[in-house]
Amino acid sequence: MAALDNNSIVAVIGSGAMGAGIAQVAAAAGYRVKLYDTRPEAVSKALADIGKMYTKLAEKGRMTAQQAQDATARLQAAGSLSDVADASLVVEAIVENLDVKRSLFADLEALVSERCILATNTSSISVTAIAAKLRRPERLVGMHFFNPVPLMALVEVISGLATSEAVAATVYDTSIAWGKMPVHAKSTPGFIVNRVARPFYAEGWRLLSEQAGDAATIDAVLREAGGFRMGPFELMDLIGHDVNFSVTQSVFGAYFNDPRFTPSVLQQEMVNAGFLGRKSGRGFYRYGEGASIPAAREESAQPRPEVVALSSAVGSDGRGHSGIVHALVQRLEASGINVTSRVTLEGQVSDTAPALHCNGAAIYLTDGRSATQRAHDNQHADTVLFDLALDYATAKRVALARADQCTDEAYNTAVGLFQAAGFTVTRLDDVPGLAVMRTVAMLANEAADAVNQGVCTAAAVDIAMQKGVNYPRGPLAWADAVGVQHVVTVLHHLAQGYGEDRYRVSPLLRRKLANGASFHAE
Repeated sequence: MAALDNNSIVAVIGSGAMGAGIAQVAAAAGYRVKLYDTRPEAVSKALADIGKMYTKLAEKGRMTAQQAQDATARLQAAGSLSDVADASLVVEAIVENLDVKRSLFADLEALVSERCILATNTSSISVTAIAAKLRRPERLVGMHFFNPVPLMALVEVISGLATSEAVAATVYDTSIAWGKMPVHAKSTPGFIVNRVARPFYAEGWRLLSEQAGDAATIDAVLREAGGFRMGPFELMDLIGHDVNFSVTQSVFGAYFNDPRFTPSVLQQEMVNAGFLGRKSGRGFYRYGEGASIPAAREESAQPRPEVVALSSAVGSDGRGHSGIVHALVQRLEASGINVTSRVTLEGQVSDTAPALHCNGAAIYLTDGRSATQRAHDNQHADTVLFDLALDYATAKRVALARADQCTDEAYNTAVGLFQAAGFTVTRLDDVPGLAVMRTVAMLANEAADAVNQGVCTAAAVDIAMQKGVNYPRGPLAWADAVGVQHVVTVLHHLAQGYGEDRYRVSPLLRRKLANGASFHAE
């Protein structure tokens, strides 16, 4: 299929932030746009604001003055719903209410031509359910934009059970013509982004509830080690805890109370208190004049260790976990730390994963067990774990956890080692999987389940999470980088440690592990 012809008329129903943004993008791409709202004054304001935005873009050199003038000329107000009868595509961006949307599309179906495509910008309602009452449900498709529409590249093109493949293909190609990056998805609760993103918040809540660290510290670890643009708590403050909690409740209910999507009691308390985030002036952080941001916790300076050894099992090169430990060793060596090699004989300890050793401390990448459990399993009290980082060569911060049995001397040696390599070291209490590793493992798990259930492709889920919520790496690309084996191990240990179905391993991850394949084969 091909995109709609530039001579086509696009109608946008709803002149709020989303509707106005969609109209702005469509008109800038060369399409004539009719904007309708039940409040004519809202349409007038939206059109004026869009015109001002075009002028600003021209002033910044992002479009020419002539392009801004032409785009403005392509916009017009629709005085009544019947004025959109000549549209080739109608995009609905009104209130998130199934009955209201059904009523609107029933009215539109009686007005527009048989060839007109009907699209809903819903973020949470089943596209199948919206289309179910239509005479021709095959021409209704989801066209889910992300806010702010002019800046966010992603469009989820959602097919309901009745949606025509040709209709979905036309909307996909039209999204490209509008300068967007679309992905195909099936109509399931949360679609791609709102489903796959749930663990980013859920694991943050669990870390907080288990007192692994305070909100500012957990946010700093996810930002400065994990590479996420924002940590979970500052992001929820931005979104609004009422909105975020409502979406989580919706997905949880839609999946028949699957424990993977269980809402947080702590977030319910935030909503009950009215601590909604930026819009209320207070969430996990305070906002407004004179408000200060609490500092993340970090360890005090410790001496640089003189001797460091890297151990590995017989038959291993000590560069396990898809190069993660190797990448860290490279940074240590670049900092002038001499890392020697030593081989651990088979049977000497139960844990044959690569480990750094200095002054009696055994320092491992987290595998989903707590440091205390790992110390017990290995019969080595002085056990310290380090968290995953997006890129050990550039990460500013790393999180460590110490076993309850670990001596202060051994732990401080580990702290000094990472500080010598230029890391800010944050101690988290000894929770399984630490912060970045468990979050990434769960994101990859949910993404794998979405692919396994035919919601989207592996490529689509990675594009969606990078372009829709600015993740530094797609969840499945991250699984490839960490190693599917290690991700499965982390999830297995989390499930074993908590005894919860929440951490069950996706069948697709197990399948990839069994056949030795990656999600994105080169």
